[in-house]
Amino acid sequence: MKIILGTKQHMTQLFTESGEVSAVTAIQALPGVVTAVREEERDGYVALQVAAGEKNPKKLSKAQKGHFGDLGSFRYVREFRLKSADDTSLKRGDAVALEQFESGDTVEITGTSKGKGFQGVVKRHNFAGGRRSHGQKHSEREPGSIGAGGIQRVLKGTRMAGRMGSDTITEKNLKVVKVDTDNGVLYVKGAVPGRRGTLVKITAR
Repeated sequence: MKIILGTKQHMTQLFTESGEVSAVTAIQALPGVVTAVREEERDGYVALQVAAGEKNPKKLSKAQKGHFGDLGSFRYVREFRLKSADDTSLKRGDAVALEQFESGDTVEITGTSKGKGFQGVVKRHNFAGGRRSHGQKHSEREPGSIGAGGIQRVLKGTRMAGRMGSDTITEKNLKVVKVDTDNGVLYVKGAVPGRRGTLVKITAR
C-alpha cells in the first residue's frame, strides 16, 4: 500500500500524449516518517502513523518529544488504517516519499471540506422553499413546518438550518495523471475536498 500526506494547492489542466485535456488538482507532497505502527493485539486495530512537515522543536510538548524521539519534530501527524498487517512492510523510522507513486495509480484522498458557516435549509439541504405565489411575503427560503401532529416536539434528525461544511470527506477512485518528483507535486484527476493549503491523506492500495 502506498501512503503519503500532502497539501492541496490549486486546480489546473494537463494534456495527455493523445492530446486529451484533464482537469487536475495539484497536491504538494510532504515527505514523512512512520512514527508508530498500530497492532491488532496491542491497540485493537491496524494502522500506520505518519508524521510530516517541520515544526519548531521548542513548540513541541514533552509527550510529543518523547513520542518522536530522534526522528525529528513534525507539524502533522495522521494515521492510515490498514485492513491487515500484511498490507505494508513499513516500520517505525521508515521514510514515506512521493517516488512510490506513478502515473495511472488509483488513489483515495481524505481531506476537510470548506467551511461555509451557518446556512439555511435551501443551501444546506437543497430545500425548494416556499411558493412564489400571491400572498407569500417572506417565506421564499423558509423551511416550513418542522413538527409532527400531536407529539408536541421536533423529531431528532429533522433537517434544519445550521453550520455547513468543515466535514471529513473521502474521494475514491481518483486517477494519478502525473508525478512531478522534482518539485514534489502530485497531479490527480478531478477535484479534491478543501481549500488551498488543506492537509490531505493520499492512499493507493
